[in-house]
Amino acid sequence: MIRSTDSKVVPTSPRDLPALLGRPAGGWRARMFDVIFGTDTPAGRRFDITLVCLILLSILVVVLDSVPEIGARYASVMTALEWTFTLLFTVEYIARLVCIRRPARYATSFYGVIDLVSVLPTYLSLLLPGSQVFLDVRILRLLRVFRIFKLTLYIEEYHKLGQALVASRRKIMVFLSVVLMLVLILGTVMYVIEGPENGFTSIPMAMYWATVTITTVGYGDMTPHTALGKGIASFMMLLGWGILAVPTGIVTAEMTSQKLSRQAPRGEPRRCTACGSGGHDPRAHFCKDCGTALAPADAAQEG
Repeated sequence: MIRSTDSKVVPTSPRDLPALLGRPAGGWRARMFDVIFGTDTPAGRRFDITLVCLILLSILVVVLDSVPEIGARYASVMTALEWTFTLLFTVEYIARLVCIRRPARYATSFYGVIDLVSVLPTYLSLLLPGSQVFLDVRILRLLRVFRIFKLTLYIEEYHKLGQALVASRRKIMVFLSVVLMLVLILGTVMYVIEGPENGFTSIPMAMYWATVTITTVGYGDMTPHTALGKGIASFMMLLGWGILAVPTGIVTAEMTSQKLSRQAPRGEPRRCTACGSGGHDPRAHFCKDCGTALAPADAAQEG
């Protein structure tokens, strides 16, 4: 769905982006548009699958190149692969700009910027040689990881998950506030029980310990020494297991609610004229209580 706000058109889903870019009337640009943006065509699906595979392979190369042993031993191979992926993604980016009627709109969109940022670091390495003055420029190579954001253009579930998180934001904020209060209260209690001699030098330090414990991370840099402190720590660990499941349940319930609302049939619930029972599904033909045939939905609304 595309939503209009004043004179600006805003896409509400990644699938809405091609509609804003403009499909050429005909010719090779229109055929290229159908392949690159036509996710419902066989050629479009093959293009999407190939592109996603290339993105994942390029991310794998970045990850492996960061391992000192692999990066040093296969430096030439990693460089060749990186340039191969960079050239392929550059061709894809140029092709997207060529096959649409509004290239500036795509270039300034979120996905267009991500496409550009994903290939720029490799070209910048040519302009800024690795001299002592510009050693810090090597960190720009890490921007290649942004290629993974291109996956959001082809996985619609990212958008549905985002909608569920936005719809659940108040519940999640309430949950986080409760957790914060527990951390403050239990951290203060542990500060009083254990004291500075056992590493709990202040309430903020005790809150840090409470956060690590209640999330079941357990770094071990601070540990209770008294019997009461160990008992409270055990309670917090068990509490952490239950706490971690709450956000998952909130988001899952919201996603289920959105799915059911999309699948819900249109129309008003009907009432049986024989027994007076209400709340029937608009698609039902018979009463759920007495079995009497229900009047058609149109006739029920007119009545």
